[in-house]
This record gives sequence, C-alpha cells and structure tokens, in this order.
Amino acid sequence: MEYEDNPKSVKYYVKQYLLKNSSKFARKVVIDFPTGSGVTSRILKSVGAHPMPFDIFPEFFEVEGLTCQKADIQEGIPINNHVADYLICQEGIEHFSDQIQAFREFNRVLKPGGELIITTPNYGSLRSRLSYFLGESERYNTLMPPNELDSIWFSGDDNSSDFYLGHIFLMGIQKLRVIARLAGFEIIDIQFTRARPTSTLLLPLFYPLIYLSNLINYRKNLRKKNGIDRKIKAKVYGEIFKLGVNIKLLVDGHLFVCFKKTNAVDQVKSELKKHIQPDELII
Repeated sequence: MEYEDNPKSVKYYVKQYLLKNSSKFARKVVIDFPTGSGVTSRILKSVGAHPMPFDIFPEFFEVEGLTCQKADIQEGIPINNHVADYLICQEGIEHFSDQIQAFREFNRVLKPGGELIITTPNYGSLRSRLSYFLGESERYNTLMPPNELDSIWFSGDDNSSDFYLGHIFLMGIQKLRVIARLAGFEIIDIQFTRARPTSTLLLPLFYPLIYLSNLINYRKNLRKKNGIDRKIKAKVYGEIFKLGVNIKLLVDGHLFVCFKKTNAVDQVKSELKKHIQPDELII
C-alpha cells in the first residue's frame, strides 16, 4: 500500500485534504518543500495546481512531468519573493535547526495572505509526553533519544556532503504556534488525523490535571500587571489555553496545521510592540 493510501500515514490525511479542497488549490502555485519522492506534488498536479517541488535530495523525486529543484532551508528556497499562493511543509519542520528562520523564509516566498500547511509528529501528545518523561525519546522503548548515529541521514551519494537531520527538533502545538506568530503567521485551521491508542488510554487519567493546570496558569497570567492590555492578553492566553486543553491535540499522533500569512517579516516586531509598554519590551 502506498503511503498516501495508508490511514496510518500522515500523507493519507494530506491527500484527503487536498482532494476535498481541490477547487481551492486549482490553478494556484503551491510550493512542496521538502517534497521527498513527490507524492504530494503528484496529487497537487492531479487537482490542477501548479506545484513547485524542492528538496535537499532532488534525486529521490519520481513524478513524471515535474522537476524538483535542490533547496537547503539553511540557504533558502531559490525563488523570488511572493511567488506562491500556498506552501506545504510536510514532515519537514522537525528537521530544521533554525525553525524561526525557516518560517521567515516561508513568509518571504508566499504572497500576502498566502497559506502555509505544516505537518509534523505531535510532540505534545500524551504518548510523546510520556516517552519524553521516561527516556527523553520520541518513542520510548522503540527509539533512542536523538543522537549522532540515528539522527543524521545521508543521500547515499559518496560524492555528496549534504545530510539531513532527523527528528531532532520535534515540537508540540504551542511552540509551533509561537514560532509561526513571530514569523508573521496565524493559525486558521487544525486538521485532526488519527488518535494514538496510548494517548487515548492516558487521557482519562491525566486530562483533569491538564485542564486544571492550564486553567490556573491562564487566570494567573491574566492578573499579572505586565503592561499589556487585558483584552490582548485574554486573546493570546485564551488561544494558548484552548490549544493546551484540546482533547484532539492531546491524542493525535500528528499535527496538521494551516496558517495564514498576516504580516511581512519586517512588520512583525512593530506589530507586537504595539501591545507592550516600553519597560516591558522583550523584542
């Protein structure tokens, strides 16, 4: 079974999303980075989009009629500013060492109002939290913690010095949200993929504590006199609280998050400064 037809793979849910929203992507320029073998680019092509595939290892690309260009996120995506309507970063962000810079690069290549789709293993799920607690590993008793033997991937070309970092930079929804916000993006949608059995079993045991802890923290921070307008705090902290107690996010094995570009990178700091008094500036 191909990955995009296997409900255990996040590629299956990306495919279903693209097919369901085919009219949204038709005739639109969509960057697919990292594209891998090109599964998503092929689906985009089938729904009438104009995919632009990029990858650090373009030799693995296998879609007839499309050409994959080489791109290393540390050096940037080799296209002009404001080219794409959409950018899909499927199972990529957890490999990038400078994730804020990666988001800023996504901002650069997207048109104003363009949308960014991110999928990544959900490090904030209950299963992942337990694995981290027990062994600082993505999957306890299955994988070792990130290390130099298992977490560096090479293309197989002895003449190439390029390498791909493994799951060293995993994150949950809260970190993903704030990195996106600092790069000019806001969450507009979260797609549920598949509940993991371990997380589902842990939910009844830990959810009351998770809810109470998040609620106390939310109310406590609302009362702080830190120079930020209470309405702004209620909006931001309220969003964080809702994400923190979202049952689907606690049991989902993957994050599938859609963002909208709301500000250019050079506007982000000035926008954030509006809500903070001079003695409270942290930017």
